[in-house]
Amino acid sequence: MSESYQVFARKYRPRTFDDVLGQEHVVRTLRNAIAQDRIAQAYLFVGPRGTGKTSTARILAKALNCPGGPKADFDPDDPVCVEIGEGNSLDVLEIDGASNNGVEQVRALRESVGFAPVSGKYRIYYIDEVHMLSNAAFNALLKTLEEPPAHVKFIFATTDPQKILPTIISRCQRFDLRRIPAATIARHLLHIAGKEGLGLSEAAAFSIAKGAEGGMRDAQSMLDQLVAFCGETIEEGDVSEIFGFNSAEAIASLGSLVLRRDNSGALAFLHENAEAGKDLARLLADLIGHFRNVLVAKVDPAAAGGELPGDVLDSIREQAASVETARLLRVIDLLAETDGRMKWAANKKLHFEVGLIKAIQALGEANLDDVIALVSGAAASADGLAVAVEAPAAAAAAAIGSGASEGSAVSNRAASAASAPAKATVAAETSSSASSGGGEPAPPPAAEEAPVPAKAEPANAAAAPAPANLHGEALWDAARAALVAEKPLFETWLSAARFLSHKDGVFSLGYSTEQRFFRESLSRYDKEIEAKIVAFSDDSPRLEILVSDDIDPAPLPEAVEEDEAEEPAAPVAETETDPVSPTESQSEPEPEPDSSSEPVNSGEAEGPDSGGDFKNDPLIREALEAFEARIIQP
Repeated sequence: MSESYQVFARKYRPRTFDDVLGQEHVVRTLRNAIAQDRIAQAYLFVGPRGTGKTSTARILAKALNCPGGPKADFDPDDPVCVEIGEGNSLDVLEIDGASNNGVEQVRALRESVGFAPVSGKYRIYYIDEVHMLSNAAFNALLKTLEEPPAHVKFIFATTDPQKILPTIISRCQRFDLRRIPAATIARHLLHIAGKEGLGLSEAAAFSIAKGAEGGMRDAQSMLDQLVAFCGETIEEGDVSEIFGFNSAEAIASLGSLVLRRDNSGALAFLHENAEAGKDLARLLADLIGHFRNVLVAKVDPAAAGGELPGDVLDSIREQAASVETARLLRVIDLLAETDGRMKWAANKKLHFEVGLIKAIQALGEANLDDVIALVSGAAASADGLAVAVEAPAAAAAAAIGSGASEGSAVSNRAASAASAPAKATVAAETSSSASSGGGEPAPPPAAEEAPVPAKAEPANAAAAPAPANLHGEALWDAARAALVAEKPLFETWLSAARFLSHKDGVFSLGYSTEQRFFRESLSRYDKEIEAKIVAFSDDSPRLEILVSDDIDPAPLPEAVEEDEAEEPAAPVAETETDPVSPTESQSEPEPEPDSSSEPVNSGEAEGPDSGGDFKNDPLIREALEAFEARIIQP
């Protein structure tokens, strides 16, 4: 190896303010201070390792002592700047706080501040890891730091500002250097690879940047090590093999297995990585970070993907669309609990396996939101049953009252399709209409002529099915009616949806942000809704459901008042009968009700899809069993 070889961390060290990456807030402040001649007597740079504290301090020293300075835009190739950059300048004294932390060294420093600079404008003291100074050394520095000579400037750097005396910090201008974003580090590594003629893949660059945890120097050192191992071509697999990192694609694959509730696949992935000697704690941390990215993509798609390769970002967005926010939060909570247990456990793999299984099971469990949505939707369907059958009942009454034989037949068929509670209402309105119209009252049908079917049809089954080849809002009305006819529990959820558009093969529905709860409750049935829309459509569109603040809340079906819902059927019009004396009426005993027959206006409908029998719905039963609950009749 040539003696002139320099590691990447030194060879590509920032030389000017423009070269400093990821610290724009610091660079801007220093530039403005120099331009406005507002230079403080002491600066404190705080930040994690490898974020550019020493490099920024040297650049500031160059700007202060460069020929014609202070100026922010200096020539880095000037001999004075070169000396400062290499640490050889007599006017810029770099002191290691870890090895010069005693009061004697600080007293010697105080004695030297009186000397004038050799060639520059300022005598600059740079103390690295200043938090290592003893309290006595700090106290010895206080007076000099507060009122130094005009030609003296202090620059301090530390990774642990909590150990510095507040009296020292109060005499400095503090700058907090942040961890450098992974995307910024990856771009710089690719730039270095281009300069060095290396074949560094984008995925490998992102993997290195992620492993560096915000430190540019660490990333450059890792790249040096990879060149020694791989030669001129570096792939993501090489990074994982050398440093034990987990590729973003592999973590995304594990996340997909969890969301697909694939127990065997997730456990096989874990076993394979454990056998390969991977750090399971890091693997779990990466998985939690992955689900964090999925959560961000779910709740704020615009903020997702700033530091991820394109293919990984596509996978994250696909996973975000397949899971509800509440379940995703539950998965993250369970994995975080597992991470806490693994830190102190001897058998980390066992706890990881248990955590994965719990997370997968949580995706299939009914949560509180599901139960509230199911019960609310079922109650709304039950309360709205009278409203649903009001139109066909009125039509049947009008037809019977007209006296036309053909109309009576049609209305009788429509009335027989309604549910049991509707029959009483139809009978009452039929009698009333016939009486007011002057015609003979139609006798009620005999029990043997209109037997109650074993499975009553839903209330809106009397309407003819919507024709196919529909488009736009008419298509949505037909599809929604068919869905509610099959599953009355859908009525409230579907009523909250607004039709948006139907064009270019896409059928768009929308929910307001206030009613997004109904959207989340219905999300598991998207395929079923799309299939119903396709069945009635003229172009087989793809379903798209949006949630936006720009969409106004939709009016929901009004629930029938309790006293109206329980109001008994209207009495049949009186006919001329033999008068009965009050004495006879009081003395005659009331006939006992037939226990074999049900009341005309019972509280429950006979059909399983009717509102009164909603508690027999499989989803309601599943929710009741999961939460050990029961429905209390009002």
